[in-house]
Amino acid sequence: MKTEGRNAVLELLKTDKEIEKLLMEKGAQGTLGRIFAMARERGIRVQFVEKAALDRESPSGRHQGVIAFAADYRYAELTDIMEHKKNPRGGFVIVCDGIQDVHNLGSILRVAECAGADGVVIPKVGGAQVTEAVLRISEGAAEHIGVARVTNLSRAIEQLQAAGYWVYGLEADGEDIYAQDLTGNIALIVGGEDSGLKRLTREKCDKVISLPMYGKINSLNASIALGAACYEAVRQRR
Repeated sequence: MKTEGRNAVLELLKTDKEIEKLLMEKGAQGTLGRIFAMARERGIRVQFVEKAALDRESPSGRHQGVIAFAADYRYAELTDIMEHKKNPRGGFVIVCDGIQDVHNLGSILRVAECAGADGVVIPKVGGAQVTEAVLRISEGAAEHIGVARVTNLSRAIEQLQAAGYWVYGLEADGEDIYAQDLTGNIALIVGGEDSGLKRLTREKCDKVISLPMYGKINSLNASIALGAACYEAVRQRR
């Protein structure tokens, strides 16, 4: 799998994941020089090429002078995410219910990692997967947070509840988020960009909560809404 862009490659190098090689633009300076030094320290092969060669590998042109070639993305198990809590005050899991847009998924992974979530759950079918585009958009966050890919999202919710998690669905017509207790073991579910939470998912939630809306537009982008919700949880859990 290819990882493009300076920040994404830099974060990849900080992990223990196996990296086959780096393609780097000739005349590396600044951040590229730091990337080269880290690669040499880890014994990773670095191949210096002209910009045209990088452009061929990256049709989007967003390589920023470096592309890493690594093994395919390794998904986590939900049980591992639940067992390895980052905050002693309780587990914190993000669940995606039908997020289709890779840009949204990449942003959600970035929000989840920055907010200290233990992991993200996505469905195997009916949603975006962790692709090269998602890795790039997450700016390397996908390398630092576990992503569990599950066959049945409803069963995953039940598994979380059985382990003592309080499951909150984010939806426009729910209870005020600022009146909720978001401490302890919690899971936040964000729905698809257009459809919101699926009916069955909503029925499985312990509670449906909402962010207050004061403008003329009554909805937020999925990753932005999740970001606001995550940081209310962060505030309460500090």
